[in-house]
Amino acid sequence: MNPGMIKKLQKLQKEMMETQKELENATFIGTAGGVVTVEIKGTKVITDIKILPEAVEGPEDIDMLQDTIMAAVNNAMSIVDKTTEEKMSKYSAGLGGFGF
Repeated sequence: MNPGMIKKLQKLQKEMMETQKELENATFIGTAGGVVTVEIKGTKVITDIKILPEAVEGPEDIDMLQDTIMAAVNNAMSIVDKTTEEKMSKYSAGLGGFGF
């Protein structure tokens, strides 16, 4: 492997690590039913859940609220996955130029 290619690989690795760090520190918002909002970090750690009062009118709404929270969490997780895949795919595509 020539020195130029090694430098390119090192640069690519550095950029990839910086992008990964940015993704881990980013905040993503998932919503469901317009009444539940979930905020998570790129590390998939939930940092906040907001539930509007109209989400429940009585005890019978608890099951629906639980489902709505789960949907919001799953929505936020899928946003993290999609964003990570989009941002990191440029690095895997770039490796093809190195014969990998």
